[in-house]
Amino acid sequence: MTTAAVFGCTGAVGSEILATLLATETFSSVKTISRNPPNAQSSKLQALQEGDISKWGAMISQPPKPAVVFNAVGTTRATAGSIQNQWKIDHDFCIEVAKAAKKAGVKTYVFISFAGTRSFLSRYVPYLKMKIGVEEAIKELDFEHAIILRPGIILGREKPKAALLESILENINKLGQGVQDRLGQDQTIIGRAAVASARVVEEGKAPSKYWIVQQADIVELGRDKWKV
Repeated sequence: MTTAAVFGCTGAVGSEILATLLATETFSSVKTISRNPPNAQSSKLQALQEGDISKWGAMISQPPKPAVVFNAVGTTRATAGSIQNQWKIDHDFCIEVAKAAKKAGVKTYVFISFAGTRSFLSRYVPYLKMKIGVEEAIKELDFEHAIILRPGIILGREKPKAALLESILENINKLGQGVQDRLGQDQTIIGRAAVASARVVEEGKAPSKYWIVQQADIVELGRDKWKV
């Protein structure tokens, strides 16, 4: 049985990761670290609340110490107030959490990135630069296993971050589910894929130490291969 910790548990993907972790027998205990409590209840859930995010990293080592950490933290420029503030959360904070996880002896680190990080726009778009920086930092930390999920546009959110675009993509499945799957994935699919990929590692079947899970793999893991 494996212990896990989740950062970003109140967000769209993080809440789905948490729900899946609580439903599967693979994980015996789950710890969340957040400003506000998650919308979940379970005898194996330990929900830690802390308003100062600079203290979150140090809380990883509090018992039960996790073997797997999931980071689904993410904000927008509008929510953060500026690109600089968004950078502090989506880049600086995420790197600090990864460093703290490594220091705490976490074996597997799972990070929710974005599909466009290696596109021709990556050198120009600040959001993509943030994700690239975190990906590279995680690789350099040399975890026993690191899993980088690169989903497309996140669909199915109660509060869309790009309402018009997400609405268009959600209706594209009328042309065929495969068309939509190449552009965006439902938050439930992404959350389940994150947990399924960690379970693949636990089973000793990971394809590589530093595993990039692309959109097609996310769909396969989250829709076809995930299981409670």
